[in-house]
Amino acid sequence: MAGQKINAVLFDLGETLLNFGKVNTTRLFRQGAKLSYDFLKSCGQPTGNYNYYCWRNLILLRWRYWLSNITERDFNAFELFKQYGEKKGIKLTEDQWKHFSWLWYEPLYELSQDEPQIKEALTRLKEMGLKLGILSNTFVHASSLEKHLEQLDILDFFEIKLYSYQFAFRKPDARIFEIAAERIGEKPEKIMYVGDRLDKDVEGATNAGMSPVLKHAYTNKGKQIPKTTPQIKRIHELPTLIEKINKDSTPNLLINAD
Repeated sequence: MAGQKINAVLFDLGETLLNFGKVNTTRLFRQGAKLSYDFLKSCGQPTGNYNYYCWRNLILLRWRYWLSNITERDFNAFELFKQYGEKKGIKLTEDQWKHFSWLWYEPLYELSQDEPQIKEALTRLKEMGLKLGILSNTFVHASSLEKHLEQLDILDFFEIKLYSYQFAFRKPDARIFEIAAERIGEKPEKIMYVGDRLDKDVEGATNAGMSPVLKHAYTNKGKQIPKTTPQIKRIHELPTLIEKINKDSTPNLLINAD
């Protein structure tokens, strides 16, 4: 990072801005299924038997998830459920579909832990004149993720928000980092990328010419971390880190007073 002034910071979501920890995905799915099923019933929509509804959606989601790992391209779970539901005769407004999508996500939201002093840290970064954005691999729709960020009162800090389901590639593909750099209006070498994954975040950001920072999380526990990669435990450590980097990047100018 020496010699490179940071003008913008891009963040991952899971285990970076949003902390979930290890979760029981089966339990979360069942909770989301029950909430969404009850909502459809309350709207008078054709749902059928609950067990069938639950297993049908589980198979659908797992199949698309498996396919996304083969193609290395994320899918849009919102559109997946909407298109499949409409084929089954479900008729909802766009806002109702977004609420339906949120109900699938809500159990995960309830498990999340607030990042200490995150709003203060983001405020400080903005006061330092930095542009902030989000770049995340996800199949969860923007409406749900941004509702979560809004609940934390931090959504408005981010000038750009890019989610991998919107593209034909995902991290660590350098192309998605390059698009993020273009959208935020800075050269990659002027951008810091903060994430929790060595393979997706550190590798991808490095290959794209950005400066990676690894946030401690269960996803990188026990792994060999490059000595050149700065590490943080909390987001509130970032302002101090960036101040040091930017200070070190400023050349010492000798002013002739004659």
